[in-house]
Amino acid sequence: MSIGNSPEDERPFSDESQEARVSVGRALQQARIAAGLTVDDVSSATRVRIAIVHAIEADDFDPCGGDVYARGHIRTLARAVHVDPAPLIAQYDAEHGGRPAPTPAAPLFEAERIRPERRGPNWTAAMVAAIVVVIGFVGFTALKSGHGGNDSKAQVAEGATSTTKSASPSPTKAKPASPSTAPSDSAIAAAPQDKVTVQVSAPNGRSWISAKDHNGRMLYDGLLKKGESKTFQDSSKINLILGDAGAIELYVNGKKIDDNFQQGQVERLTYTKGDPVAG
Repeated sequence: MSIGNSPEDERPFSDESQEARVSVGRALQQARIAAGLTVDDVSSATRVRIAIVHAIEADDFDPCGGDVYARGHIRTLARAVHVDPAPLIAQYDAEHGGRPAPTPAAPLFEAERIRPERRGPNWTAAMVAAIVVVIGFVGFTALKSGHGGNDSKAQVAEGATSTTKSASPSPTKAKPASPSTAPSDSAIAAAPQDKVTVQVSAPNGRSWISAKDHNGRMLYDGLLKKGESKTFQDSSKINLILGDAGAIELYVNGKKIDDNFQQGQVERLTYTKGDPVAG
């Protein structure tokens, strides 16, 4: 008979604290069930898609599209099921490597800075050239006529007057308007019924926004600073993502959207023709 510990005694002890700790997704699921809510109820109240709600409750955060969106969804779902989001977000950070350093906004606009500026015609130089031509023509005509009398002088004067009038329309020609990707506020007020028009403004702070048309083509992806606004138009549908919905005001087809978005809340919205209804 050998003396010593048996193989059973050498087995590692299980970490009961880790086993007893409820995951982030499981905690949200339990809180939803305790509140008597279905996944459809939570999705309708938060505008978070049903598939993403199911994925988060299963602790699968890949469909969120990144840590920033995952934290925003956790915060939104926690408030919807009446639990404090702070401990859940702290647990998520601890399990996923902590909160990353903020990404500077400068790279978002790098393409805009290096894009060569389109310059219109130099109308000032054209006006000066036209005046020089007119003065030269008048002087040449006066020298050529010599002492032709008052009639010749009158004809020269008339010629100068008519020439000046014909040359003047050239410098006053309307400058072609630079291309614009967004209609003006007056265009919003008279938004065509056969299209969907969405105006996004940031009167209360800055927010990252993303806008796509019905084909998924990117219309804008960047930081909207405080006091700035963007307007998007499509034949059937505009898809929006708001990084901080509490800082945003929305006008859809000329009507203001009075949703009470919270500061720091991430929102995914879809607007179509007709009445402004969030998708």
